[in-house]
Amino acid sequence: MDFGENNLTGTIPQCFGNLHGMTGGDSNLYFFGGFEQSVIQVMRGVPLEYTTIMRYVVNMDLSSNRLVGEIPNNLTLLSGLLGLNLSNNHLTGQIPARIGDVNSLMSLDLSGNDLIGTIPQSISSLTSLSHLNLSNNNLSGRIPTGSQLQTLIDPSIYAGNNELCGSPLPKRCERDEAGVTTSNNGKDDDDIEMIWVYAIASGFATGFIGILGVLALSKRWRLFLYSFVEVKQK
Repeated sequence: MDFGENNLTGTIPQCFGNLHGMTGGDSNLYFFGGFEQSVIQVMRGVPLEYTTIMRYVVNMDLSSNRLVGEIPNNLTLLSGLLGLNLSNNHLTGQIPARIGDVNSLMSLDLSGNDLIGTIPQSISSLTSLSHLNLSNNNLSGRIPTGSQLQTLIDPSIYAGNNELCGSPLPKRCERDEAGVTTSNNGKDDDDIEMIWVYAIASGFATGFIGILGVLALSKRWRLFLYSFVEVKQK
């Protein structure tokens, strides 16, 4: 379904979640009657031309329009969807928390919108995802890790989201920095404690030796010690 680069306005209809041909529920819906047709679909950020179509390209492209509002949660029901491109619109709100339910998704492009909030952890369960673009939004928080996301290490995927942190961006999350600081502070505290122990021990030893030195230099104390030793020997 390609409605990209038009002047569509308004919100994305909730009923798009009822597109049965994109749910993967009936494999017979993926086949045509055997005629040829030329179709260009944008997948993984690259325009691809299909000339002999024996199967639906299960792709939804609504990019470069003037769509507003939030991304409908019902889109996460399209478990057979391979590509979703909603880039360059005026979409607001958060990325649907259950985006990971679209488990066939290979390409996801939500760039160039006004999306806010954190990136859902469920996105890490998209094991087939090979193209991701979330750049130029207002996303914040830690970038999820795990599974397929470990292979998507291009920082440009998340560029233009100043409040995002974590790999692959150079910006570290505050919690990580706090952990490093706390760890360093703990080490510093241990070092300071050891210094105090050494200082006290050294001071005690120095003082004791000093007292013995004074006593050794005193003639009166030397005579007393000699007398004490002679008495003990007898």
